[in-house]
Amino acid sequence: MLVQVIDHDLAGEVRGLHNLSGGERFLVSLALALGLSEMSTGQGLRIESLFIDEGFGALDSASLGAAIAMLEQLHATGRRVGVISHIEEVKERIPVKIAVTPVARGRSVVEVLAE
Repeated sequence: MLVQVIDHDLAGEVRGLHNLSGGERFLVSLALALGLSEMSTGQGLRIESLFIDEGFGALDSASLGAAIAMLEQLHATGRRVGVISHIEEVKERIPVKIAVTPVARGRSVVEVLAE
């Protein structure tokens, strides 16, 4: 599948994925996931959960804020949003966290933290 991005910051230039930064690729991936979720709703299906695994570290401050705001908005509509991240700004804005702490011999302690 060929994915191309229309870059409005570059006067509408069409760019392939290989020409995008890590942060731009993450935003494209997030947009595709959100778009597919919305398309499925129109077909009588409802995707209740969305999991995002990292990528936030590749974003600049403005893009990070926009991505988190979009996920918060999605959560406000009743969808479950799971985020895996080590970025402090992301962790601070998520009210319920699942902390996994390794203890020994491949074992971990799992703790649910709610603010």
